[in-house]
Amino acid sequence: MSEIPETASGVVWQSSPPGSIYDYIRVASFSIGPDGLVEQWSRRAVELFGVTAEDAMGKDPVEAFMPADLRERGHRRVKEILDGREWTGLVPFRIPGEDRPRGIAEMYVMPSETASGRRAALCIVVDVRALRRIETDLAASQAIFGQSPFGFLLFGTDLTVKRANRRFATVFGGSADDHRGRTVHDYLPRGEADRMTAALRKVLETGESVADLQIVGAAPGSTDRRQWSINLYRVHGGTGRPVGVAGLGIDVTRRHNAAREAASARRNLALLNEAGARIGTSLDLEATARELLAVAVPGFCDLAAVDLYQGLLTGDEAPPGRMGGSHDVGYGAGSAELRRVAVASAVSDSRVQVGRPRAAGDDDEAARAAGAAGADREVCCDDGPIELGSVHRYPFNSPCAGALRTGRVHTVPGADGSLVQSTLVVPMVAHDTVVGLVQFSRAKGSEPFGERDRALAVELAARAAVCIDNARLYRREHERALILQRSLLPPGDPEAAGLDIACRYLPGTAATEVGGDWFDVIQLPGHRTALVVGDVMGRGLRAAVAMGELRTAVRTLAQLDLEPAEVLSHLDEIARGLGAPGGTQQSARTHKARGPELSEVYLATCVYAVYDPVTRRCTFANAGHLPPVLVEPGEEALLLDVPPGMPLGVGGEPFEEVEVELPEGALLALYTDGLVESRDHPLDEGLSAFRSALSNPGRPLEDVCDHVLSTLDTRHGEDDIALLMARIQGLPAEAVGDWRLPREPRSVGRARELARAQLTTWGLEALVDTVELLVSELVTNALRYGEGEIRLRLLRDRTLVCEVWDAGLVQPRRRRAKDTDEGGRGLQLVGLLSAAWGSRRTPRGKTVWFELPLPDGDGLAEPTVDQLLSMF
Repeated sequence: MSEIPETASGVVWQSSPPGSIYDYIRVASFSIGPDGLVEQWSRRAVELFGVTAEDAMGKDPVEAFMPADLRERGHRRVKEILDGREWTGLVPFRIPGEDRPRGIAEMYVMPSETASGRRAALCIVVDVRALRRIETDLAASQAIFGQSPFGFLLFGTDLTVKRANRRFATVFGGSADDHRGRTVHDYLPRGEADRMTAALRKVLETGESVADLQIVGAAPGSTDRRQWSINLYRVHGGTGRPVGVAGLGIDVTRRHNAAREAASARRNLALLNEAGARIGTSLDLEATARELLAVAVPGFCDLAAVDLYQGLLTGDEAPPGRMGGSHDVGYGAGSAELRRVAVASAVSDSRVQVGRPRAAGDDDEAARAAGAAGADREVCCDDGPIELGSVHRYPFNSPCAGALRTGRVHTVPGADGSLVQSTLVVPMVAHDTVVGLVQFSRAKGSEPFGERDRALAVELAARAAVCIDNARLYRREHERALILQRSLLPPGDPEAAGLDIACRYLPGTAATEVGGDWFDVIQLPGHRTALVVGDVMGRGLRAAVAMGELRTAVRTLAQLDLEPAEVLSHLDEIARGLGAPGGTQQSARTHKARGPELSEVYLATCVYAVYDPVTRRCTFANAGHLPPVLVEPGEEALLLDVPPGMPLGVGGEPFEEVEVELPEGALLALYTDGLVESRDHPLDEGLSAFRSALSNPGRPLEDVCDHVLSTLDTRHGEDDIALLMARIQGLPAEAVGDWRLPREPRSVGRARELARAQLTTWGLEALVDTVELLVSELVTNALRYGEGEIRLRLLRDRTLVCEVWDAGLVQPRRRRAKDTDEGGRGLQLVGLLSAAWGSRRTPRGKTVWFELPLPDGDGLAEPTVDQLLSMF
């Protein structure tokens, strides 16, 4: 027995199924007695006609309910009915007391008999308006249900299909009637069917509609995944009872795909934007590879790895791999050594691995044979993972090697038993140069790679490749700049006679490590030493190049053995010509007119000092540089009063010299302004701090340098720093032999005797014969071509130096004597037998000198016959 609905007339016992026609149509009844008057009046008749039973009983129905113009005809029909005839028809009716008809009733009159056998009639009445509404609603429902472009289903209370429309049948096959009695499990995968069933049950129980329920499935006979949007609502009968659930399904596959494509495009744009911001923030190759993977995992893939050519990481000059036209040229045909520099994974399962190639030495012949046979199975990873930092090679026929050779993307399916679904093997190409390889992998269950993903992978790899190639080029140029810088600075432990030397150089820019500051220690004849510190205005490689030119010029001028002021004067002329076209000289006014950029590069300050260890006197000349600092034993550090002069490149002003006698054990410091000046403190404070840092000069010189750099602010990064420190030792008196000889022929023999005696005292008997011969030649030339008194001096330090002084100004010149000449071979002999020789001007004449190495126990090498014959 079904539930009992409430009506206006009372309780109706109902056992018909939900949706019965009687839920929508109210049937009224009444009876007419043998006298033609109403005998019975049902409650439904009360509802239909609006007349109570009390008012209707005993009335003539024709007179009471029919309009006046139809009563005659009505009486005739009633008489016929009482005579035993049935009748069905439409009868207008009115409410008693009203003039106008209220409606039209469809009446079915059937004869009946009373208990006494008299004729009577039973009348069944239906309101025609209700029937017409039902017909109209049914037609509309049929049109909407049948002609809807969307799939329409009506589920009963048992959740089976009661009705399906034509559109649904078109998609899922058969006719609409074939789907009656089916359930959602007949159409959907189990998981989706369970979701749909739960939604149907909830709608049926609660009456709450469900909108846009996303269901994924496939039509019968098709493997294409379709996406449907389902709308569900509960359907009620005329009595208000639930009769089922209506479902409207819309195929939104295209819309879903479009939305997914749009989401993918937005994701890709976001990834590219992130890549532009995060990749290439440093000029470190491995850091750039890690930045690439930080962007790609997990936003683009589940795990990834980057391999770079080993030659790229070790700084080889040749590009790792270059593609050209139709010929794919790879470094080592795509099988050169690579290093795994970065790995990232968003998958914790240990079975998920990236790109392990077969180890070097595996059977590549089998792989080549498989490739020649047309095998299309690309297997690149079958031997386990590659460790981070390991160096490896890819087999020649592997997809990875192919991608490196051709510069094209390869898709590699996951191996059996692996959780990797597929891998994109993407070469990293920058400026037609392959620099490495990146592998993007997605685990099973993730969305497969599409064409848009391939394009994004290429773009990500290309951006990283450009950054890596830039880093490679930067590192190469940086190394070249370092080579230039280091080649222009003296070796770590320069040596000089009578001096203990220590030096430091700190570039202001840690990124380039090159700058315009320089220092130098130059050996001069007579065991003298030139100490140089300079500072080119400007920073970086350009300043370093200018510094190199000036340093070379200083060394060249120093070899001429000029006075310090003369060296700076010539250097000033050179500096003024460096920026001019063709290196021509120009005036200071023209130089300034060239603009600040070029002027800064070729303006420089410099201190040039020449130290003589015999006299322990040092001659200074300054070109706009900070004054040297001298620390005498037991005294405080002081700034030497050396006239600063104008910077090199300005011109127009002469340079002055200052000669200072340096006591034994004193400390001399030459430096650049980066050591004592920065934005944080003025120059005066920096100089005071520098002098304080030199308060204990008795420590080892290297320790003094370290103490100065650790005490002062040397990490400001504003300017280069050069520091040159020398402790004065001087040559001991016993290492110097000094004699004055009269201007007469017998002085030649006297010079030989003095030289022999001094060498014997020093234990240098092995050099006696050579020195006697060469001293004889130089003293003879001084007598023949010189003037005034002759001075002979022997100096013993790391080498033996012999000097012959006279007052003449004519410099000796070596020439090749003719076969018929009786002389002219003395200087040739000096040049042949000595390690070095030369001459220099002095304030009172000139000095001619030669140098010999000290014997090492093997004796001095005698000149060969060919060398001796070369003089004739």
